[in-house]
Amino acid sequence: MIIHKHNWYSVIMLGLLALGVARHLQAAEPDGFLASFLPAEEVEESGEIETDRDSFTPATTLIAPSKIMIEAAWSFIDNRNAKETHSLPELLIRYGATDWLELRVGANYEVGGESAEVSSSKGGFDEGNVHQDGGIEKEANVSYGLKLDITDQRHWIPDSALIIQAATPIRGEATATTLAGYYTFGWVLQNGWLWDTSIRYATRGGDGGSSEQWAPSTVIKIPLTEKTKAHLEYFGMFDNSPDAVTEKHYISPGVHYLITENLEIGIRVGWGLNDQAAKFFSNIGFGWQF
Repeated sequence: MIIHKHNWYSVIMLGLLALGVARHLQAAEPDGFLASFLPAEEVEESGEIETDRDSFTPATTLIAPSKIMIEAAWSFIDNRNAKETHSLPELLIRYGATDWLELRVGANYEVGGESAEVSSSKGGFDEGNVHQDGGIEKEANVSYGLKLDITDQRHWIPDSALIIQAATPIRGEATATTLAGYYTFGWVLQNGWLWDTSIRYATRGGDGGSSEQWAPSTVIKIPLTEKTKAHLEYFGMFDNSPDAVTEKHYISPGVHYLITENLEIGIRVGWGLNDQAAKFFSNIGFGWQF
């Protein structure tokens, strides 16, 4: 069984999420419980960093002007129909150009039986190619793009951002540059929880014809302490390429800890919910702002 194989991860992550729920149930007034799940009317800036690598769903926030954030992570993917995949460093460097514009550049290297697909910060089109002969493929790319602030939260109007990002292969079978657009939006709720949702569209040309991919996701982030948050997320990938049409679904809990206001570490794990998705993945990394 997939869950049995990694059940200690499941117990820890779901236990922390349950702790967060219980904490807020205890603090809420009986007549105000349902209201606590409505969007907050006003949102104060916390001053804490919020990385894009925390979850598959990117953050709605941008880096402050003249600030730099470095994000990096390692992903392990237990593929269902191929050898395991390792993806690192999933490097993403973000620079705050203005209060509404962020510039981004990144790099990544993958080795394994199938392309990594569980991290949105590595940029580009997540191919999920399976090497049918059981072999190992080594791939690398560089990514570059920008992030735009679209709206700020005002009650039911969400905080939102748009990411436009390209990725160019520098090693591996793929040779075409891919282009991806992300629209991410969300609300801080009255109980302090954060609910973010994203839709990503990616496209890539090639000799065999063009390919496109839609990747929706949604995540609930729950503060456990002043420095610790847990989350529960769903994300999926829907590919339409000349070779095949694929559909993948994942469920993923995670935990993030602020060492300082400018340094965060986090881990998330996940399980594929259908036969085309990987059996299990883990991702551990950090974000540092200066």
